[in-house]
Amino acid sequence: MLRFLIVAVLAVLVGPTMADAQKVVPQSPGEVHLSFAPVVKKAQPAVVNVYASRVETRASNPMFDDPIFRRFFGGQGENARTAQSLGSGVIVDSSGLVVTNHHVIEGMTEVKVALSDHREFEAEIVLRDPRTDLAVLRIKGDETFPVLELGDSDAIEVGDFVIAIGNPFGVGQTVTQGIISALARTQAGISDYGFFIQTDAAINPGNSGGALVDLNGRLVGINSAIYSRSGGSMGIGFAIPVNMVKGVVAAAKGGGKAVKRPWLGASLQNVSKDIADSIGLDRPVGALVASLDEGGPAAEAGLKRGDVITAIDGQEVEDSGGVGFRLGERPVGGVASLGVQRDGKTIVLPLKLIAAPETPPRDAITIKTLSPFQGAVVINISPAVVEELSIANAHEGVVVAEVPEGTTAANVGVQKGDIVLAVNGQKIATTRDLEKASAARPNYWKLTIQRGGQVIQTVIGG
Repeated sequence: MLRFLIVAVLAVLVGPTMADAQKVVPQSPGEVHLSFAPVVKKAQPAVVNVYASRVETRASNPMFDDPIFRRFFGGQGENARTAQSLGSGVIVDSSGLVVTNHHVIEGMTEVKVALSDHREFEAEIVLRDPRTDLAVLRIKGDETFPVLELGDSDAIEVGDFVIAIGNPFGVGQTVTQGIISALARTQAGISDYGFFIQTDAAINPGNSGGALVDLNGRLVGINSAIYSRSGGSMGIGFAIPVNMVKGVVAAAKGGGKAVKRPWLGASLQNVSKDIADSIGLDRPVGALVASLDEGGPAAEAGLKRGDVITAIDGQEVEDSGGVGFRLGERPVGGVASLGVQRDGKTIVLPLKLIAAPETPPRDAITIKTLSPFQGAVVINISPAVVEELSIANAHEGVVVAEVPEGTTAANVGVQKGDIVLAVNGQKIATTRDLEKASAARPNYWKLTIQRGGQVIQTVIGG
Protein backbone atom coordinates (compact mmCIF):
# COMPACT_ATOMS: atom_id res chain seq x y z
CA MET A 1 0.00 0.00 0.00
CA LEU A 2 2.83 2.40 0.87
CA ARG A 3 4.55 1.59 -2.44
CA PHE A 4 1.35 2.44 -4.37
CA LEU A 5 1.07 5.82 -2.59
CA ILE A 6 4.70 6.68 -3.37
CA VAL A 7 4.17 5.91 -7.10
CA ALA A 8 1.01 8.02 -7.18
CA VAL A 9 2.76 10.98 -5.51
CA LEU A 10 5.67 10.73 -7.96
CA ALA A 11 3.24 10.76 -10.89
CA VAL A 12 1.68 13.96 -9.63
CA LEU A 13 5.04 15.61 -9.03
CA VAL A 14 6.51 14.58 -12.41
CA GLY A 15 3.43 15.82 -14.33
CA PRO A 16 1.64 14.44 -17.43
CA THR A 17 2.82 11.24 -19.07
CA MET A 18 4.49 11.20 -22.47
CA ALA A 19 1.21 10.12 -24.12
CA ASP A 20 -0.62 13.05 -22.52
CA ALA A 21 2.11 15.45 -23.60
CA GLN A 22 1.56 14.49 -27.25
CA LYS A 23 -2.10 15.48 -27.14
CA VAL A 24 -2.85 19.05 -28.19
CA VAL A 25 -5.76 20.96 -26.70
CA PRO A 26 -7.22 24.24 -28.00
CA GLN A 27 -5.19 27.19 -26.80
CA SER A 28 -7.75 29.89 -27.58
CA PRO A 29 -11.49 30.35 -28.27
CA GLY A 30 -10.65 30.75 -31.95
CA GLU A 31 -9.14 27.27 -32.16
CA VAL A 32 -12.23 25.78 -30.54
CA HIS A 33 -14.36 27.22 -33.32
CA LEU A 34 -12.32 26.02 -36.32
CA SER A 35 -14.72 25.29 -39.18
CA PHE A 36 -14.98 24.55 -42.91
CA ALA A 37 -17.71 27.20 -43.16
CA PRO A 38 -15.52 29.85 -44.89
CA VAL A 39 -14.64 27.36 -47.65
CA VAL A 40 -18.28 26.36 -48.08
CA LYS A 41 -19.44 29.99 -48.25
CA LYS A 42 -16.91 30.61 -51.01
CA ALA A 43 -17.79 27.55 -53.09
CA GLN A 44 -21.48 26.93 -52.45
CA PRO A 45 -22.99 29.76 -54.56
CA ALA A 46 -21.41 28.30 -57.72
CA VAL A 47 -22.84 24.78 -57.20
CA VAL A 48 -26.27 24.21 -58.73
CA ASN A 49 -28.92 21.52 -58.82
CA VAL A 50 -29.65 20.13 -62.29
CA TYR A 51 -33.09 18.87 -63.30
CA ALA A 52 -33.33 17.21 -66.72
CA SER A 53 -36.33 15.66 -68.46
CA ARG A 54 -37.80 14.46 -71.74
CA VAL A 55 -41.30 13.52 -72.81
CA GLU A 56 -41.70 10.05 -74.30
CA THR A 57 -44.74 9.26 -76.42
CA ARG A 58 -45.72 5.69 -77.18
CA ALA A 59 -47.88 4.52 -80.04
CA SER A 60 -51.59 4.93 -79.33
CA ASN A 61 -54.08 2.08 -79.09
CA PRO A 62 -56.70 2.15 -81.91
CA MET A 63 -59.52 2.17 -79.39
CA PHE A 64 -58.47 5.68 -78.33
CA ASP A 65 -59.61 6.87 -81.76
CA ASP A 66 -63.20 5.85 -80.97
CA PRO A 67 -65.12 9.11 -80.27
CA ILE A 68 -67.33 7.43 -77.65
CA PHE A 69 -64.28 6.10 -75.80
CA ARG A 70 -62.60 9.51 -75.94
CA ARG A 71 -65.77 11.18 -74.66
CA PHE A 72 -65.70 9.13 -71.47
CA PHE A 73 -61.96 8.67 -70.98
CA GLY A 74 -60.47 11.79 -72.57
CA GLY A 75 -57.50 12.17 -74.92
CA GLN A 76 -55.24 9.53 -73.41
CA GLY A 77 -54.25 7.94 -76.69
CA GLU A 78 -50.75 9.42 -76.77
CA ASN A 79 -49.70 7.40 -73.75
CA ALA A 80 -47.05 9.98 -72.89
CA ARG A 81 -44.75 9.83 -69.91
CA THR A 82 -41.97 12.04 -68.66
CA ALA A 83 -38.48 10.65 -68.02
CA GLN A 84 -36.53 12.63 -65.43
CA SER A 85 -33.00 12.87 -64.13
CA LEU A 86 -31.58 14.65 -61.11
CA GLY A 87 -28.02 15.74 -60.44
CA SER A 88 -25.73 18.64 -59.64
CA GLY A 89 -23.47 21.01 -61.54
CA VAL A 90 -20.77 23.66 -61.14
CA ILE A 91 -20.74 27.16 -62.65
CA VAL A 92 -17.31 27.65 -64.22
CA ASP A 93 -17.88 30.88 -66.15
CA SER A 94 -19.70 34.04 -65.11
CA SER A 95 -21.75 33.97 -68.33
CA GLY A 96 -23.52 30.90 -66.94
CA LEU A 97 -21.51 27.91 -68.21
CA VAL A 98 -22.21 24.88 -66.02
CA VAL A 99 -20.26 21.61 -65.95
CA THR A 100 -22.14 18.46 -64.99
CA ASN A 101 -22.00 14.73 -65.72
CA HIS A 102 -23.07 13.53 -69.13
CA HIS A 103 -25.13 10.75 -67.56
CA VAL A 104 -27.23 13.38 -65.76
CA ILE A 105 -28.48 14.87 -69.04
CA GLU A 106 -28.05 11.88 -71.37
CA GLY A 107 -31.06 11.55 -73.65
CA MET A 108 -32.74 14.55 -72.05
CA THR A 109 -34.15 17.52 -73.97
CA GLU A 110 -35.16 19.98 -71.25
CA VAL A 111 -32.83 21.14 -68.48
CA LYS A 112 -33.30 23.47 -65.53
CA VAL A 113 -30.81 24.54 -62.88
CA ALA A 114 -31.47 25.82 -59.39
CA LEU A 115 -28.95 28.05 -57.62
CA SER A 116 -28.15 27.81 -53.94
CA ASP A 117 -30.40 30.84 -53.33
CA HIS A 118 -33.32 28.77 -54.78
CA ARG A 119 -33.68 30.74 -58.01
CA GLU A 120 -34.37 28.53 -61.02
CA PHE A 121 -33.31 29.05 -64.65
CA GLU A 122 -33.79 27.15 -67.87
CA ALA A 123 -30.57 25.93 -69.47
CA GLU A 124 -29.45 24.65 -72.86
CA ILE A 125 -27.06 21.78 -73.51
CA VAL A 126 -23.94 23.25 -75.13
CA LEU A 127 -21.65 20.23 -75.33
CA ARG A 128 -21.91 16.51 -74.60
CA ASP A 129 -18.75 14.47 -74.01
CA PRO A 130 -19.76 10.91 -73.11
CA ARG A 131 -16.15 9.68 -73.27
CA THR A 132 -15.33 11.65 -70.11
CA ASP A 133 -18.91 11.57 -68.75
CA LEU A 134 -18.95 15.37 -68.82
CA ALA A 135 -21.38 17.87 -70.32
CA VAL A 136 -21.57 21.66 -70.44
CA LEU A 137 -24.79 23.65 -70.02
CA ARG A 138 -25.50 27.35 -70.44
CA ILE A 139 -27.92 29.10 -68.10
CA LYS A 140 -30.46 31.23 -69.94
CA GLY A 141 -30.05 34.53 -68.12
CA ASP A 142 -28.51 37.95 -68.65
CA GLU A 143 -26.86 38.31 -65.26
CA THR A 144 -23.38 37.61 -63.96
CA PHE A 145 -23.27 34.30 -62.11
CA PRO A 146 -20.98 33.21 -59.25
CA VAL A 147 -18.03 31.10 -60.40
CA LEU A 148 -16.00 28.36 -58.73
CA GLU A 149 -12.27 28.78 -59.31
CA LEU A 150 -10.61 25.83 -61.06
CA GLY A 151 -7.72 24.28 -59.14
CA ASP A 152 -5.02 21.81 -60.17
CA SER A 153 -5.84 18.13 -59.71
CA ASP A 154 -2.16 17.21 -60.17
CA ALA A 155 -1.32 19.23 -57.04
CA ILE A 156 -3.55 17.29 -54.63
CA GLU A 157 -2.23 14.38 -52.56
CA VAL A 158 -3.65 11.38 -50.77
CA GLY A 159 -4.69 12.54 -47.31
CA ASP A 160 -5.66 16.09 -48.32
CA PHE A 161 -8.97 17.36 -46.93
CA VAL A 162 -11.74 17.88 -49.52
CA ILE A 163 -15.37 18.97 -49.44
CA ALA A 164 -18.15 17.57 -51.65
CA ILE A 165 -21.12 19.78 -52.50
CA GLY A 166 -24.21 18.55 -54.33
CA ASN A 167 -27.86 17.55 -54.15
CA PRO A 168 -28.00 13.97 -52.79
CA PHE A 169 -31.33 12.18 -53.20
CA GLY A 170 -32.89 15.50 -54.23
CA VAL A 171 -33.09 16.72 -50.62
CA GLY A 172 -31.36 20.02 -51.43
CA GLN A 173 -27.81 21.29 -51.48
CA THR A 174 -25.67 19.38 -49.02
CA VAL A 175 -22.04 19.57 -47.90
CA THR A 176 -19.90 16.62 -46.80
CA GLN A 177 -16.24 16.45 -45.87
CA GLY A 178 -13.51 13.84 -46.15
CA ILE A 179 -10.05 13.22 -47.52
CA ILE A 180 -8.48 12.15 -50.79
CA SER A 181 -8.38 8.36 -50.41
CA ALA A 182 -6.51 7.54 -53.63
CA LEU A 183 -5.48 9.03 -56.97
CA ALA A 184 -5.39 7.75 -60.54
CA ARG A 185 -8.04 5.09 -60.09
CA THR A 186 -8.28 3.56 -63.56
CA GLN A 187 -10.51 0.54 -62.93
CA ALA A 188 -13.73 2.34 -61.93
CA GLY A 189 -15.41 1.56 -65.27
CA ILE A 190 -17.19 4.94 -65.43
CA SER A 191 -15.81 6.47 -68.61
CA ASP A 192 -13.22 5.92 -71.32
CA TYR A 193 -10.73 8.15 -69.51
CA GLY A 194 -10.57 6.23 -66.25
CA PHE A 195 -8.27 8.22 -64.00
CA PHE A 196 -10.37 9.15 -61.01
CA ILE A 197 -9.89 10.85 -57.68
CA GLN A 198 -11.19 8.58 -54.90
CA THR A 199 -12.60 10.20 -51.78
CA ASP A 200 -14.39 9.15 -48.61
CA ALA A 201 -16.42 12.38 -48.51
CA ALA A 202 -20.02 11.13 -48.54
CA ILE A 203 -21.33 11.07 -52.13
CA ASN A 204 -24.80 9.74 -52.93
CA PRO A 205 -27.18 9.58 -55.91
CA GLY A 206 -27.90 13.18 -56.93
CA ASN A 207 -24.36 14.30 -56.14
CA SER A 208 -23.35 13.46 -59.74
CA GLY A 209 -21.92 16.56 -61.42
CA GLY A 210 -21.33 18.33 -58.12
CA ALA A 211 -18.14 19.88 -56.83
CA LEU A 212 -15.18 18.37 -55.02
CA VAL A 213 -13.22 21.33 -53.62
CA ASP A 214 -10.00 21.77 -51.68
CA LEU A 215 -9.58 23.87 -48.55
CA ASN A 216 -8.84 26.92 -50.68
CA GLY A 217 -12.31 26.67 -52.14
CA ARG A 218 -11.04 25.63 -55.59
CA LEU A 219 -12.60 22.94 -57.75
CA VAL A 220 -10.41 19.83 -57.95
CA GLY A 221 -12.94 17.34 -59.30
CA ILE A 222 -16.47 16.68 -60.53
CA ASN A 223 -18.18 14.04 -58.39
CA SER A 224 -19.33 11.25 -60.70
CA ALA A 225 -19.95 7.87 -59.11
CA ILE A 226 -20.01 5.83 -55.94
CA TYR A 227 -19.16 2.26 -55.10
CA SER A 228 -22.21 0.95 -53.30
CA ARG A 229 -24.12 -2.25 -52.67
CA SER A 230 -27.00 -0.49 -50.97
CA GLY A 231 -27.45 2.62 -53.14
CA GLY A 232 -26.02 4.86 -50.43
CA SER A 233 -22.54 6.09 -49.65
CA MET A 234 -20.06 3.49 -48.44
CA GLY A 235 -17.11 5.87 -48.24
CA ILE A 236 -15.86 5.19 -51.78
CA GLY A 237 -16.67 7.96 -54.24
CA PHE A 238 -15.04 8.88 -57.54
CA ALA A 239 -14.50 12.31 -59.09
CA ILE A 240 -13.25 13.37 -62.52
CA PRO A 241 -10.02 15.40 -62.09
CA VAL A 242 -10.46 19.09 -62.86
CA ASN A 243 -7.53 19.04 -65.29
CA MET A 244 -9.67 16.90 -67.60
CA VAL A 245 -12.64 19.24 -67.04
CA LYS A 246 -10.61 22.22 -68.25
CA GLY A 247 -10.34 20.86 -71.79
CA VAL A 248 -14.09 20.28 -72.01
CA VAL A 249 -14.80 23.81 -70.75
CA ALA A 250 -12.34 25.29 -73.25
CA ALA A 251 -14.06 23.43 -76.11
CA ALA A 252 -17.46 24.75 -75.00
CA LYS A 253 -16.17 28.32 -74.76
CA GLY A 254 -14.75 27.97 -78.25
CA GLY A 255 -18.15 27.07 -79.63
CA GLY A 256 -17.34 23.42 -80.24
CA LYS A 257 -19.97 20.69 -80.06
CA ALA A 258 -17.36 18.02 -79.41
CA VAL A 259 -13.93 17.83 -77.77
CA LYS A 260 -10.98 17.05 -80.04
CA ARG A 261 -8.22 15.15 -78.31
CA PRO A 262 -4.80 13.90 -79.38
CA TRP A 263 -4.69 10.56 -81.20
CA LEU A 264 -2.00 8.07 -80.24
CA GLY A 265 -2.50 5.66 -83.13
CA ALA A 266 -1.58 2.58 -81.12
CA SER A 267 -3.27 -0.07 -79.02
CA LEU A 268 -1.93 -0.55 -75.51
CA GLN A 269 -2.17 -3.14 -72.78
CA ASN A 270 -1.29 -3.08 -69.11
CA VAL A 271 2.02 -4.53 -67.99
CA SER A 272 1.57 -7.65 -65.89
CA LYS A 273 4.25 -9.10 -63.61
CA ASP A 274 5.03 -11.78 -66.19
CA ILE A 275 5.43 -9.19 -68.93
CA ALA A 276 7.61 -7.03 -66.69
CA ASP A 277 9.85 -10.01 -65.91
CA SER A 278 10.13 -10.99 -69.56
CA ILE A 279 11.24 -7.54 -70.74
CA GLY A 280 13.42 -6.71 -67.74
CA LEU A 281 11.29 -4.13 -65.92
CA ASP A 282 11.82 -3.74 -62.18
CA ARG A 283 8.06 -3.56 -61.55
CA PRO A 284 4.85 -4.00 -63.58
CA VAL A 285 4.06 -0.41 -64.52
CA GLY A 286 3.52 1.42 -67.76
CA ALA A 287 1.62 0.61 -70.94
CA LEU A 288 2.87 -1.96 -73.44
CA VAL A 289 2.54 -1.07 -77.14
CA ALA A 290 0.65 -4.02 -78.62
CA SER A 291 0.10 -2.68 -82.16
CA LEU A 292 0.57 0.48 -84.22
CA ASP A 293 -1.56 2.20 -86.84
CA GLU A 294 0.46 2.66 -89.98
CA GLY A 295 1.07 6.36 -90.52
CA GLY A 296 -0.26 7.27 -87.07
CA PRO A 297 1.45 9.65 -84.61
CA ALA A 298 2.92 6.81 -82.51
CA ALA A 299 4.53 5.15 -85.52
CA GLU A 300 5.79 8.50 -86.76
CA ALA A 301 7.29 9.23 -83.34
CA GLY A 302 9.32 6.02 -83.56
CA LEU A 303 7.38 3.82 -81.14
CA LYS A 304 7.71 0.08 -81.74
CA ARG A 305 5.73 -2.96 -80.70
CA GLY A 306 6.97 -4.14 -77.33
CA ASP A 307 7.91 -0.65 -76.13
CA VAL A 308 6.55 0.36 -72.72
CA ILE A 309 5.33 3.92 -72.24
CA THR A 310 6.19 4.99 -68.70
CA ALA A 311 5.75 8.77 -68.75
CA ILE A 312 4.20 11.65 -70.70
CA ASP A 313 5.87 15.05 -70.41
CA GLY A 314 7.67 13.78 -67.32
CA GLN A 315 4.51 12.59 -65.55
CA GLU A 316 4.63 8.89 -64.74
CA VAL A 317 1.86 6.62 -66.03
CA GLU A 318 1.15 3.31 -64.37
CA ASP A 319 -1.06 1.70 -67.02
CA SER A 320 -2.85 2.23 -70.34
CA GLY A 321 -5.59 4.22 -68.61
CA GLY A 322 -3.00 6.68 -67.37
CA VAL A 323 -1.67 7.15 -70.91
CA GLY A 324 -5.19 7.83 -72.18
CA PHE A 325 -5.85 10.37 -69.46
CA ARG A 326 -2.56 12.25 -69.82
CA LEU A 327 -3.02 12.55 -73.57
CA GLY A 328 -6.74 13.31 -73.20
CA GLU A 329 -6.15 16.33 -70.97
CA ARG A 330 -3.78 17.91 -73.49
CA PRO A 331 -5.02 20.13 -76.33
CA VAL A 332 -4.53 19.27 -79.97
CA GLY A 333 -1.42 20.94 -81.37
CA GLY A 334 2.19 20.90 -80.29
CA VAL A 335 4.28 17.94 -79.17
CA ALA A 336 4.35 15.73 -76.08
CA SER A 337 7.38 13.82 -74.82
CA LEU A 338 6.93 10.09 -74.32
CA GLY A 339 9.14 8.35 -71.79
CA VAL A 340 9.69 4.83 -73.16
CA GLN A 341 11.42 1.71 -71.90
CA ARG A 342 13.07 -0.25 -74.73
CA ASP A 343 15.57 -3.07 -74.32
CA GLY A 344 16.28 -2.07 -70.75
CA LYS A 345 16.97 1.56 -71.63
CA THR A 346 14.91 4.73 -71.21
CA ILE A 347 14.41 6.87 -74.30
CA VAL A 348 12.30 9.95 -74.98
CA LEU A 349 10.24 10.22 -78.18
CA PRO A 350 8.36 13.26 -79.53
CA LEU A 351 4.63 12.65 -80.17
CA LYS A 352 2.71 15.08 -82.37
CA LEU A 353 -0.61 15.99 -80.74
CA ILE A 354 -3.02 15.69 -83.66
CA ALA A 355 -6.68 14.64 -83.77
CA ALA A 356 -7.66 11.33 -85.31
CA PRO A 357 -8.63 11.76 -88.98
CA GLU A 358 -12.17 11.06 -90.15
CA THR A 359 -11.19 9.20 -93.29
CA PRO A 360 -13.39 7.94 -94.81
CA PRO A 361 -16.23 10.34 -93.88
CA ARG A 362 -18.75 8.74 -91.51
CA ASP A 363 -21.73 9.18 -93.89
CA ALA A 364 -24.30 8.50 -91.15
CA ILE A 365 -27.46 6.73 -92.32
CA THR A 366 -30.60 5.70 -90.44
CA ILE A 367 -31.77 2.34 -91.79
CA LYS A 368 -35.46 2.78 -92.64
CA THR A 369 -36.35 -0.41 -94.52
CA LEU A 370 -37.77 -3.43 -92.71
CA SER A 371 -34.73 -5.42 -91.61
CA PRO A 372 -32.88 -6.36 -88.40
CA PHE A 373 -31.21 -2.91 -88.56
CA GLN A 374 -34.38 -0.84 -88.99
CA GLY A 375 -34.10 2.33 -86.90
CA ALA A 376 -30.36 2.02 -86.23
CA VAL A 377 -27.91 4.76 -87.15
CA VAL A 378 -24.78 3.40 -88.84
CA ILE A 379 -21.53 5.14 -89.80
CA ASN A 380 -18.35 4.33 -91.69
CA ILE A 381 -15.27 3.35 -89.69
CA SER A 382 -12.38 5.80 -89.43
CA PRO A 383 -9.69 6.46 -86.80
CA ALA A 384 -11.88 9.28 -85.43
CA VAL A 385 -14.88 6.95 -85.09
CA VAL A 386 -12.75 4.25 -83.47
CA GLU A 387 -11.56 6.80 -80.89
CA GLU A 388 -15.02 8.27 -80.35
CA LEU A 389 -16.80 4.95 -79.79
CA SER A 390 -13.84 3.17 -78.14
CA ILE A 391 -14.08 0.13 -80.40
CA ALA A 392 -11.17 -2.28 -80.73
CA ASN A 393 -9.83 -4.12 -83.78
CA ALA A 394 -12.10 -2.20 -86.14
CA HIS A 395 -10.59 -2.43 -89.60
CA GLU A 396 -13.56 -3.24 -91.84
CA GLY A 397 -17.35 -3.07 -91.93
CA VAL A 398 -19.61 -0.30 -90.62
CA VAL A 399 -20.37 0.50 -87.00
CA VAL A 400 -23.71 0.98 -85.28
CA ALA A 401 -23.62 4.46 -83.69
CA GLU A 402 -27.10 4.60 -82.20
CA VAL A 403 -29.98 2.21 -81.48
CA PRO A 404 -33.10 4.10 -80.34
CA GLU A 405 -35.42 2.32 -77.93
CA GLY A 406 -38.43 0.63 -79.48
CA THR A 407 -36.88 0.20 -82.93
CA THR A 408 -36.66 -3.13 -84.70
CA ALA A 409 -32.87 -3.03 -84.30
CA ALA A 410 -33.21 -2.65 -80.53
CA ASN A 411 -35.81 -5.41 -80.33
CA VAL A 412 -33.63 -7.98 -82.13
CA GLY A 413 -30.60 -7.13 -79.97
CA VAL A 414 -28.46 -4.88 -82.17
CA GLN A 415 -26.20 -2.78 -79.90
CA LYS A 416 -24.30 0.47 -80.15
CA GLY A 417 -20.71 -0.32 -81.13
CA ASP A 418 -21.60 -3.44 -83.13
CA ILE A 419 -19.59 -3.71 -86.35
CA VAL A 420 -21.57 -5.13 -89.27
CA LEU A 421 -19.23 -7.19 -91.44
CA ALA A 422 -21.63 -9.06 -93.74
CA VAL A 423 -25.34 -9.55 -94.48
CA ASN A 424 -26.45 -12.77 -96.20
CA GLY A 425 -22.91 -13.38 -97.37
CA GLN A 426 -22.51 -9.90 -98.83
CA LYS A 427 -19.50 -8.04 -97.45
CA ILE A 428 -20.39 -4.66 -95.93
CA ALA A 429 -17.74 -1.98 -96.53
CA THR A 430 -19.79 1.25 -96.33
CA THR A 431 -23.06 2.50 -94.89
CA ARG A 432 -24.47 2.53 -98.41
CA ASP A 433 -23.71 -1.18 -98.71
CA LEU A 434 -25.71 -1.87 -95.54
CA GLU A 435 -28.56 0.37 -96.68
CA LYS A 436 -28.77 -1.57 -99.95
CA ALA A 437 -28.54 -4.97 -98.24
CA SER A 438 -31.25 -3.95 -95.75
CA ALA A 439 -33.65 -3.08 -98.58
CA ALA A 440 -33.77 -6.72 -99.74
CA ARG A 441 -36.63 -8.94 -98.56
CA PRO A 442 -35.05 -12.37 -98.00
CA ASN A 443 -36.66 -15.30 -96.22
CA TYR A 444 -34.04 -15.01 -93.49
CA TRP A 445 -31.18 -12.75 -92.48
CA LYS A 446 -27.71 -14.19 -91.94
CA LEU A 447 -25.66 -11.59 -90.10
CA THR A 448 -21.93 -11.43 -89.34
CA ILE A 449 -21.27 -8.94 -86.55
CA GLN A 450 -18.19 -8.08 -84.53
CA ARG A 451 -18.94 -7.25 -80.90
CA GLY A 452 -16.36 -6.69 -78.20
CA GLY A 453 -13.59 -8.01 -80.43
CA GLN A 454 -15.45 -11.28 -81.16
CA VAL A 455 -17.10 -12.18 -84.48
CA ILE A 456 -20.66 -13.46 -84.11
CA GLN A 457 -22.79 -15.09 -86.79
CA THR A 458 -26.55 -15.30 -86.32
CA VAL A 459 -29.65 -16.03 -88.36
CA ILE A 460 -32.91 -14.07 -88.00
CA GLY A 461 -36.16 -14.99 -89.72
CA GLY A 462 -37.22 -12.72 -92.59
